[in-house]
Amino acid sequence: MNPEELRYHKDHCWVKVSGKRATIGITDHAQESLGDIVYVDLPEADSEIEANSELGEIESTKATSPIISPVSGVVVDVNEDLSDSPEMINEDPYGKGWIAVIEMDDPSEAEELMDIKEYESLVAEESK
Repeated sequence: MNPEELRYHKDHCWVKVSGKRATIGITDHAQESLGDIVYVDLPEADSEIEANSELGEIESTKATSPIISPVSGVVVDVNEDLSDSPEMINEDPYGKGWIAVIEMDDPSEAEELMDIKEYESLVAEESK
């Protein structure tokens, strides 16, 4: 189930906004589609990221997929625990499986992302 308070990107990432900071991860739908996650290429701390650009990569037993940043800004924190335990994304995509925290250049970018209803419509459409 997707948390209602989050914002969602068309590339199946979620954003939890707290002031100017955005915690980013991939959705339950994304982790389910990928299958067993075996490696996460995390972004570098202090790196500048543009919205809709690659933040990192996720490797699973099925495929390698880019992690697309929903917002622009500077990476201020990364989930180093994923280096040793990438499966945390499968187990808890909205909690312990978070990927990075970005200090947003423009917090209004997050407001432009999909809400829960829009995201669930997108998933339903893609599943047809």
